[in-house]
Formats: sequence, structure tokens, C-alpha cells
Amino acid sequence: MVKKLIPWLALGATALTIHAAWNVRQLRRPQPPAGEVTEKVAVLIPARDEEQHIGPTIESVRAQERVTRLAIHVLDDGSGDATAIIAKSIASKDARVSVHEEADEAPPPGWLGKNYACARLSDSVDADVLIFLDADVRLEPLAIASLVNELRSGGFDLVAPYPRQEASGLLERLVQPLLVWSWATTVPLRVAESRQWASMSVANGQLLTFDATAYRTIDGHSSVSNDVIEDVALMRRVREAGMRAVTVDGSQLATCRMYESSTDLLDGYTKSAWAAFGGPLGSIFVNNALLGLYVLPALAAVFGRGRTRAWGLLGYAAGVTGRLVVAKATGERQLPDALAHPASIIAFVVINKISWWRHLNGTTEWKGRSV
Repeated sequence: MVKKLIPWLALGATALTIHAAWNVRQLRRPQPPAGEVTEKVAVLIPARDEEQHIGPTIESVRAQERVTRLAIHVLDDGSGDATAIIAKSIASKDARVSVHEEADEAPPPGWLGKNYACARLSDSVDADVLIFLDADVRLEPLAIASLVNELRSGGFDLVAPYPRQEASGLLERLVQPLLVWSWATTVPLRVAESRQWASMSVANGQLLTFDATAYRTIDGHSSVSNDVIEDVALMRRVREAGMRAVTVDGSQLATCRMYESSTDLLDGYTKSAWAAFGGPLGSIFVNNALLGLYVLPALAAVFGRGRTRAWGLLGYAAGVTGRLVVAKATGERQLPDALAHPASIIAFVVINKISWWRHLNGTTEWKGRSV
């Protein structure tokens, strides 16, 4: 029975790779304006135990070009390290930087920590454009000018770029590339943009650019207070409100290394992976589809014979090619990492199972707080 499925699985993987190649060619890539950005732009950085990152991140914002009215707001969310000290040291030299300190307390009922921090930050600023930036993201000098230009020239209310994802350790190099590959392979972004379907929302909370009025119209992070995948939820809220949101390539604008170790990566993904596919049935369906499309053909290529092996080789090659196409378009590592695509899929499926286990047992935590 499985042998009979291999040709169909290989064809399915091939079709998805063709779609990915088309998709990344269609991706919007924000460009800087010809002149200066004169609107009031506020960059909002929630930070908790980010002493390794907060300095370079703030400095990358301070170095922005062609933005004449820039304010940088950092919220130290009860850090137990030197995050606040570093941020305040920079603020003492630059009036554009403000540091807000909060006690190390659990967020109110119905809130998750990051969402609450972002909501508090947004309440404290008066600006035309709000940019939410994670404390481990580095911006290129023209990033903000390019994002505001895309926001205004495209008539959007939310621009959601995907920064280039940096990966170093083995587990990082297996799992991190799937972050971009997954939506590039499965979500027709130009259709999503033209139709503005909420169900096709793709966003990355590492970097979000909002028209401030639109953000307040949807009640900002208060509207997604308990969503673990708050970035996608925010884009859905924008589209559901009849406004326009778009996913863009941010690989030339920003970089991010999300996790410093395999333990951090596992904790980071398991805090939210359980919520990625609409419930347990959705997770089961997606996990099985991934294993079928990208692992079974690879096994057939190794252990099959004759036509089964040939189809398996086609399926494996399609998966690797898809990874290469997306990695090349977004500046990520290509080889030899793409060759391990079946192992990447297996690693993700295992993480998804761990995520569900922790969620159902109430043991999910992130940075010392229950999720």
C-alpha cells in the first residue's frame, strides 16, 4: 500500500516546490524612499533577560537612516540580569531612547507576558507608525525607512517582514529553516494579499510595522492578549477589520538568531507549536502530511527498488530543491543543510508532539513564566 503512495507523494512534493519557487519570486521586498521619512516613528522593544542582545539591538535602531522623527522605547519586563542597566546606559547618551522598567510579576489573568509588555509599551507613545521589535533582532540602516515606505506606498495598515533567520547549532540548522520554508511552500502570498483573507495570514512577531491608527482600531495587543502565536493573530485582526496587511521579505532588512542553544530552541518552539494548526486534529493531519510528503519518499529512495526508488528519489529531490529555492531567496544557509530536509521534518514533528505533551500537562514555560 505504501509503495503505491510513493508516486503521489513525490508528485505532491514536486507541486509544492514549484509553488514555493513561484511564491518567493512574488514576495514584496521593501525599498527605501527617495527622501526622508518625516512621520513620527516609535520603535517598541519588549525585553526580558536580554543582556546579550539588547545593546546591539538598540544600537541598530539608533543607526537608522532617513528617519527624522524616531523614538525608541524599551520595556524591561522584570529582567533578572543587566538588561535595564545596558538600556539605560544607552538612553543616557541619546534622548530618543526611553527605558520603562516593570517589576518581575506575572501578567494579569488572560494575558501572556510578551503581549502584555507590547500593550504597555504602545500605551506610552504618541506616533504615526508603531514598530514592534524583538530584543534579539538587528536592523540594517535603511530598514525602518524601507518598511514605512512599503506601509505608505502600498496603502497597508500592517507590514510584516520576515527577518533573515540565523542558525548555528545542529538542532537550529535542522529546525529554523522550516520557519520560512513552511509558509513559502504552502501559502499563496499574492492571493492572500489581493483577497486579504484572514485565514492566509503570515506574520513574524520579531518585527511588525503598524499604522498607529490601525493598531488602535483593532485594540492592538489587547485583542490577542492570550494568543501564543500573537503575530499571526494580529494580522488576522487587521484583515477581519477590513484593513490591509501584507507579508514581505525582510531578509535584507533585519537578522535574528532566535535561540542560543538547543534547550532554548526546544522551549521556544514547544511554547507555541501546539497552537499552530488549529487543534490536535490539525496537528495530526499536518504532521502526517509532512512525514508522507518529505520522509516516506526519502526512505523509498534508500530502501526501495526499481520504480519505487525512482519515485522516492524524485520526492526527496523535490524537498531539497524547495529548501534551496527558499533559502537562496531569503539569504539563509543552503548546503549542506537542505540535504537533511527529511531529518528537519522529523525533528519538527517530534517538537510538535513535545509541545502538545507539555501543553496538556500544564508544564509549558518561557523565561520563567507559565504559558
